[in-house]
Parts: sequence; structure tokens; C-alpha cells
Amino acid sequence: QVQLVESGGGLVQPGGSLRLSCAASRSIFSFDAMSWYRQAPGEQRVLVARITLGGNTNYAASVKGRFAISRDNAKNTVYLQMNSLKPEDTAVYYCYARYATDVWGQGTQVTVSS
Repeated sequence: QVQLVESGGGLVQPGGSLRLSCAASRSIFSFDAMSWYRQAPGEQRVLVARITLGGNTNYAASVKGRFAISRDNAKNTVYLQMNSLKPEDTAVYYCYARYATDVWGQGTQVTVSS
């Protein structure tokens, strides 16, 4: 069974930065792609960023230019570097991959507030 474990969330002031990590329980070469989603209170879970096995990336329009997704294959970890954070980035952030079935992490809370 594959597990994804997120870390790195917290409280940050507007304009600040955070780096989220998603550690997989098996080689991330097992996944065609890995993604970060987020879900704000009362809203649906939405895609934030995605990185393919080949390293191609795509981002939601709302975070383009501020967030960067990357992967460290040796550590079986995917990162989400979040800069210039805004209050509207406040949400629970989830790591996602597909390995025969949908695999989600437990989520990590990001709160952007002064």
C-alpha cells in the first residue's frame, strides 16, 4: 500500500513563504505524475500544481509565478515552494498520486494571515 505524508504547513504572514514536502512510501518513479491540491473551507478541492515523471510542470492560474513544484527522486519526495503568499492561499494542502488507485496524503494546513 502506497502512502503519502505531507509536512511543512503552518501560519505565515501575507507575502511570506513556505515549503511543503510530500514523502512517498515507495519510489516516486512509480507514479506518472504527482500533484498538490488544496481545499479551502466550504470549497471544493482544486489542483494547484502537477509534475510529471519527465519533470514537466503545470500550475493553477492563481499560483503561477508564485509557487514551484519540484521532485527529489533520491528522497522519494515532492515539494511545493510557495512564495508571496496571500490570504486566499489559506487551505489544507494535499499531495496526490495515482498508483492503481487514487492515493491522497492526510493534508497539511496552510494559514496566511497577519
